[in-house]
Amino acid sequence: EIELKVEGMTCGGCVKSVQNALQAHDGVNEAKADLDAKQVTIAFDPAVIQRAGLVQAIEDAGFDVPA
Repeated sequence: EIELKVEGMTCGGCVKSVQNALQAHDGVNEAKADLDAKQVTIAFDPAVIQRAGLVQAIEDAGFDVPA
């Protein structure tokens, strides 16, 4: 499980977009975005997808993950 900061989430639709983008990838078991905390908690299988892949999925959905 990993927590990533996500910049650009401003509404419930953004939360859904982040969660859906992550859950579309193999190896992601669960993604819970928190609008107030501006972060997402991801349960995933590191043998299938790594942190870089998770970050890429979020960025591809139009959001930023600060370094």
